[in-house]
Amino acid sequence: MFIHRLDEEAWLKLLTVEDAERLFALVDSCRPHLLKWLPWVDSTKTVEDSKAFIAGGLQKFAAGNGFEAGIWHKGQLAGVIGLHYIDRANKKTSIGYWLGEQFQGLGLMTKACKACIDYAFGELKLHRLEIRCAVENERSRAIPERLGFTNEGTIREAEWLYDHFVDHVVYGMLEREWKR
Repeated sequence: MFIHRLDEEAWLKLLTVEDAERLFALVDSCRPHLLKWLPWVDSTKTVEDSKAFIAGGLQKFAAGNGFEAGIWHKGQLAGVIGLHYIDRANKKTSIGYWLGEQFQGLGLMTKACKACIDYAFGELKLHRLEIRCAVENERSRAIPERLGFTNEGTIREAEWLYDHFVDHVVYGMLEREWKR
């Protein structure tokens, strides 16, 4: 089982079907907050939807094509982080993440991203990582900025978010730029 300690109180663990109820409860508890930035929230209506998401993440992991991990803090599921599709030909992937509103400001996402970056560059031997965030999502943008990613520009109207398009900032990091 994929488990990685971030500190004494926090860890990453590959999401399994046993986590579906906790995952759904977390999404449901902060639905208004998540709706501001994430297009999948309205389609997560039941525990079965969370099970399907987890099953897809497990298939992705088994195929060596990324993962979806729970971010755990003091025994509670706090959020999710994952590596999206891995482009092996070009040695790159992107990191996606979200955190329950009540768990923000604890440094969890920065630690989780550091672990994913170490894994992508160290274990997977990738060359490039990206993080894309909505331009107005300042909390999400703070993570790659804090970690030394380069702001590579803005993609206009990159994502349909329920009733409008949002622009995305693309942050990139090359393996040689990462200071372990």
